Amino acid sequence: MDILNALVVFLNFVFIPAAAYGAQLALGALGVTLIYGILRFSNFAHGDTMAFGTALVILVTWGLQALGVGFGPLPTALIALPIGIALTSLMVLGTDRVVYRFYRRQKAAPIILVMASVGVMFVMNGLTRLVIGVDEIRFDDGERFIVTVRDFKAMTGLDEGLALRSTQALTLVVAFAVMIALFWFLNRTKSGKAMRAYSDNEDLALLSGIDPERVVRQVWIIAAALATIAGTLYGLDKSFKAFNYFQILLPIFAAAIVGGLGSPLGAIAGGFLVAFSEVAITYPWLKIAGYVAPWYEPGGLMQLLGTEYKFAVSFVILIVVLLFRPTGLFRGKSV
Repeated sequence: MDILNALVVFLNFVFIPAAAYGAQLALGALGVTLIYGILRFSNFAHGDTMAFGTALVILVTWGLQALGVGFGPLPTALIALPIGIALTSLMVLGTDRVVYRFYRRQKAAPIILVMASVGVMFVMNGLTRLVIGVDEIRFDDGERFIVTVRDFKAMTGLDEGLALRSTQALTLVVAFAVMIALFWFLNRTKSGKAMRAYSDNEDLALLSGIDPERVVRQVWIIAAALATIAGTLYGLDKSFKAFNYFQILLPIFAAAIVGGLGSPLGAIAGGFLVAFSEVAITYPWLKIAGYVAPWYEPGGLMQLLGTEYKFAVSFVILIVVLLFRPTGLFRGKSV
């Protein structure tokens, strides 16, 4: 029974939260890696694109709720999500036309585009705060839990209870559905194959008749969709605060680089690797150790780092990968 209790604690506080967080990071990293792989620069505005898209989803959600529109046990934000994606896509397409296209036509060095994206990041951050404010916002209506601690204890008779929030389950289901759809698009459709050809060899793709502006538009729309979905799932699972999306940019880039920039599969693997590393290193393992080895009496919480150092884990992983394997686990483009 002690082993089962330890397993429940592990699932409750490590595995399930890390899996949900990893899915959110993976979606964010997919957007970063697509832009890097096809447009050839690191988009530092991606985190604030997530914030902007999520803010739009929240505003539409509030409007739907005011009209009495709901989605049963599921969050109303799922109905608002397509509208948020459409509006965010218009925003990033407009940004590309106003900012990035000029540098792209000038064949500017990637670092110029990176610096331009930093400027876009600050503008979008300010715009998001202006539109929705700086306070913490919760917008997760519907059923809160799929499995509650009380029901689990009553069902199993264990001392420890397992809680599965609906937002965690929703994150995993939606994230994997989006990943499957993206891989199908890239590998099975004409537009997806054109994007991959443009990424592999731009000059040869142009000679083959591929329209570069069409590819660019598609990349931005897909990146906007991934950012809005990732941001909305992150906000539903935790809460929305504009500055949090600026902070999450570090683990997203760490995930993309760990997996291999330009590799969609690497972005997914990197997202889960970074998430599980952050959660495992900042979790106090004392309770689990008490069940597994009741005779052992440690002097502390068996916590390697406090939760306030969570993003430091991402930073360390990022530095280690850049030093020893800059192409990432899946041999993406070198940073």
